[in-house]
Amino acid sequence: MDVAGSFIVEAPQVKVWELIRDPAIVAQCVPGCSSIEMIDPTSYKAAVKIGLGPLKMVFNIVVEVVEEVAPETVISKTSGEEGGRASFVSSSNRLDLRAVDDTTTEVSYAANVQMTGRLGKFGLGMMRKKADSVAAEFGKKFGAYVAETV
Repeated sequence: MDVAGSFIVEAPQVKVWELIRDPAIVAQCVPGCSSIEMIDPTSYKAAVKIGLGPLKMVFNIVVEVVEEVAPETVISKTSGEEGGRASFVSSSNRLDLRAVDDTTTEVSYAANVQMTGRLGKFGLGMMRKKADSVAAEFGKKFGAYVAETV
């Protein structure tokens, strides 16, 4: 499943880059993220709770940054599983920052997500709707966090 979109942050591109590259800040903005732990400078582990229909799942994921071009692009891989190996998720991700002007940045994202197990049994439409909802909530929370720090 491909997921893509964008949102606007009212801050200069360099500031948005600084904040969006901090896993602790990103974790605060990801809906359902309950913990984050740095593994090394380019990878971290997180626990993320996802509710989809009657299912409530906690995924233990690892995010690895595979390439970055400061202050514009981050390419990463994400993989993880639900406790008990009931579901697996993996994705290839791209995040791009573009200065709209000196005080505004557009954040664009794209991910190719694969799901198996009980999570993979849900229809593509339902999964896409959930992914879009999570992305929109992240954009709002991140934008609010940036507004408070600028």
